[in-house]
Amino acid sequence: MRRLTAAVGSAAFFAVAPGVVAGLVPWMITGWRADDPIPPGRWAVGVALVAAGTAVLVPAFVRFAHDGLGTPAPMAPTDHLVVAGPYRWVRNPMYLAVSSTIAGQAVLFPSAGLLAYWVATTVAMVLFSRLVEEPSLRARFGTDYDQYRSSVRGWLPRRPAVG
Repeated sequence: MRRLTAAVGSAAFFAVAPGVVAGLVPWMITGWRADDPIPPGRWAVGVALVAAGTAVLVPAFVRFAHDGLGTPAPMAPTDHLVVAGPYRWVRNPMYLAVSSTIAGQAVLFPSAGLLAYWVATTVAMVLFSRLVEEPSLRARFGTDYDQYRSSVRGWLPRRPAVG
């Protein structure tokens, strides 16, 4: 897949997948309205979680198009295993970013429905990663994926090596 095609496909998938999962659905649940003024501490934590999620998600998508020559969408996967950028520290940065973004909104706009949605989507992402993606990556990339998997954690980012 050419980079331009991969970039367009990744952008479209970004709008559809995380745009809906981390944006549209939380908005539908809460209307992004708080019942009371948001205390400054809660506001800071919520905004930090949303910002951190966004700051990780965008470069992760870019890596798929630039380095992998594909998209995160299962119907247009990468030609190359993506191991740079946020993938240096954790194997599932997109899922962690989406979970962080939803969690941040749950902090900002407390709602039992949004909290349940956050738990359900996070569990679904973990299960999908373990049961579908990991076997698929192992089948496609073989020992390269095995080496990557043994050196980079799946869900708890490792600290970058210092100098």
